[in-house]
Amino acid sequence: MGGASSAGSSSEKGVRLPGCDLEISPMGLGTWAWGDRSTWGMNGYDRSYDRETIREAYQRSVEKGVTFLDTAEGYGGGESERIIGGLLENDPVHRDRIVIATKFMPFPWKLAVWSELRKSLRASLARLGLPLVHLYQIHGPASLRSPAALADALAAVREAGLVLAVGVSNYSEREVRAIHAALASHGIPLATNQIEYSLLRTMPEKSGLIAACRELGVKVLAYSPIGQGRLTGKYSASRPPRGRRTFSDFPMTEVEPIVEELRRIGDRHGGKTPSQVALNWVIAKGAIPIPGAKNADQAEENAGAFGWRLSDDEVRALDRLGKYGRRGLVHRLWQHG
Repeated sequence: MGGASSAGSSSEKGVRLPGCDLEISPMGLGTWAWGDRSTWGMNGYDRSYDRETIREAYQRSVEKGVTFLDTAEGYGGGESERIIGGLLENDPVHRDRIVIATKFMPFPWKLAVWSELRKSLRASLARLGLPLVHLYQIHGPASLRSPAALADALAAVREAGLVLAVGVSNYSEREVRAIHAALASHGIPLATNQIEYSLLRTMPEKSGLIAACRELGVKVLAYSPIGQGRLTGKYSASRPPRGRRTFSDFPMTEVEPIVEELRRIGDRHGGKTPSQVALNWVIAKGAIPIPGAKNADQAEENAGAFGWRLSDDEVRALDRLGKYGRRGLVHRLWQHG
């Protein structure tokens, strides 16, 4: 592993990952649902997917040029990483093209952050079956340690050859600037900030965070880019999403006008689905969406966001309908960005 990724069958250009000689696909594959029961219902309320449908989702994604996979030690208690490790082990044809990102959970009690981060990373590498990961991220702004201490820990694992690039997730503009400066003292660029960004959460754009990341050369990774399924068109006020999908959890009565506009725009582009239009909107904003996929059909649909572009007028029409985002207590504690 470690070679530059290919755009595969998509016509999109790859995105250079700051801090290393790697390109990632312009859309990633989020793997939170792989192995997760409490939110996504694997082996629970959602019996429609399992390891076999996940394998098919992975294969279809790679066939379509989506070769950037995002996971975390906390997804399914490490099960997401184990599933990815198995997929890579059984895919000698493609595994050297796959770019892997994972995350360290900086719980407040992990005060010895230098050793805790390295221990967590080594455990992730063991589950993934890899000698290194391409991108290692701080999962959220939960640590009690300073940006300098976190930067020291990230710099140490990078210098040890265990990671190629480093990033953060859920960081505010102030926090991004602080960790960017702390890493710069080591000569290391901050590669990414992974945030919830979609038509149901435009807060990062309106707060100035997106502009700040652009200014600093930090790539924006957009998780939940279709609002945890709410922008797909398959849910309604009478049939809301199941499970604990608390990001962008607006009532479907508020979401449906956005879905209708997505559908109208998609019809003008040859029958693109609402989720494809929603993903294209994220790409048009200069971010890298990382939607999930539980099966091959969802992976195929995600890939339909490639190879075409919304017009400026269509982007503005969607901007007018976009929601600012939720600001409940949990969101304030975890989602600073």
